[in-house]
Amino acid sequence: MTRVTRDFGDTMQKDAVLAVSADVAFASSRFPNYKIGATNQILDAKDDPKVLSMKEVVARETALLLEQQKRLSVRDLASKFEKGLAAAAKLSEEARLREAASLEKHVLLKKLRDALESLKGRVAGRNKDDVEEAIAMVEALAVQLTQREGELIQEKAEVKKLANFLKQASEDAKKLVDEERAYARAEIESARATVQRVEEALQEHERMSRALGKQDLEELMKEVQEARRIKMLHQPSKVMDMEHELRALRIQLAEKSKCSLQLQKELARSRRGEQSIFHLFELDGSEALGSCLRINPCSDNAPELSECSIQWYRLSSEDVKKALISGATKPVYAPEPFDVGRVLQAEIISDGQQFTLTTTCAIDPAAGLGSYVEALVRKHDVEFNVVVTQMNGLDHASESIHVLHVGKMRMKLRKGKSTIAKEYYSTSMQLCGVRGGGNAAAQALFWQAKKGVSFVLAFESARERNAAIMLARRFAFDCNIMLAGPDDRAPLGS
Repeated sequence: MTRVTRDFGDTMQKDAVLAVSADVAFASSRFPNYKIGATNQILDAKDDPKVLSMKEVVARETALLLEQQKRLSVRDLASKFEKGLAAAAKLSEEARLREAASLEKHVLLKKLRDALESLKGRVAGRNKDDVEEAIAMVEALAVQLTQREGELIQEKAEVKKLANFLKQASEDAKKLVDEERAYARAEIESARATVQRVEEALQEHERMSRALGKQDLEELMKEVQEARRIKMLHQPSKVMDMEHELRALRIQLAEKSKCSLQLQKELARSRRGEQSIFHLFELDGSEALGSCLRINPCSDNAPELSECSIQWYRLSSEDVKKALISGATKPVYAPEPFDVGRVLQAEIISDGQQFTLTTTCAIDPAAGLGSYVEALVRKHDVEFNVVVTQMNGLDHASESIHVLHVGKMRMKLRKGKSTIAKEYYSTSMQLCGVRGGGNAAAQALFWQAKKGVSFVLAFESARERNAAIMLARRFAFDCNIMLAGPDDRAPLGS
């Protein structure tokens, strides 16, 4: 018995290669490579999560443009807008091409589904299941393609909106560029006019300067010629003769002044009728700031000054009241700035007898000291080189150089970098000339920084000593402090 079987191989082969319409245009020469995702969703192999979609690209570019808008110049901004407009046009063209390709895909999928449906009726068994699975995949591809078309339409609308926005922004940027260009041109023209006016003013100034310089040069030449003429008239021998004559006149004037002072003393003695008393002692020295007054015996009957009690006083302008000068108990006394304009008096007591010596006139100020102090007042801090001869009432053996700072708010004594004393002006501070001490008293002062801390400082000259006293009292007065000696704050009295 012969078994009859039907060979489906030729039939399936003939049906499988059934021709498709000739008007179909395939996008590629091979079947697309699709994958099934975790939720049985058909994925295109090109849909890599790492690849950004056109929507995300447009959104990112828009964000970058908006972010850079504030920090770009007008010209760069216009250029960016033009590039963005070109990119939007390109994206629009790509969207149009994708839309056309999408329509072709729809036609291809429909024909593919029809072919699979036709094939489904001709096969059986496992092949039929494969055909049904292929039909399901085609339907899923159609659904996915429809979704992609919706996204494409939305992206197309957004691209169109972005293109309109970029077009408007480009027009605004061009308008702004034109306005800025016009404003810049106006500024340039204004600057050119200003430069031209400045150049004209400079040229006029140069012409005037040349004219004045020429006139000054002529006057200077006249002065030089006059100076040469005077120089020719005054020969060096005549100048030397005049200098010698002037020196001799100064010596004679000093001698005459000394004789005049002596005559004034004699006249004062005769007026007071105290010839017999004053004949024992006399005051010697210039009655001016910066000198020393010394009590000298002028008779053999005069007692020893070491055995006498001496006290110096200041007399008021009325020559009636007097003030005791504390510490001035030596035969030598150096007037200080506080004594200027006042008469000094010395009382000598010996064996119950009292002798009184008085200066013939008030103490004169030192020449040029006032202007010197006024020049120092302008400084914030003035330094003087001094030597410390006594410290807290005890003799100081070292003769090293110290620096005394007289400032607007305080005084400071230092040696090198170490500070010996530094105090602000206060009522406990005292500053006055040294009352006694021989011929060096005119160059020394007494400074009590605070209670228990005192110094006797020797200066390089009497001028610097008096300037330091006047300067410190001036600064202390500005701080509402009356800086003087231990007895100078009290009013004059009998």
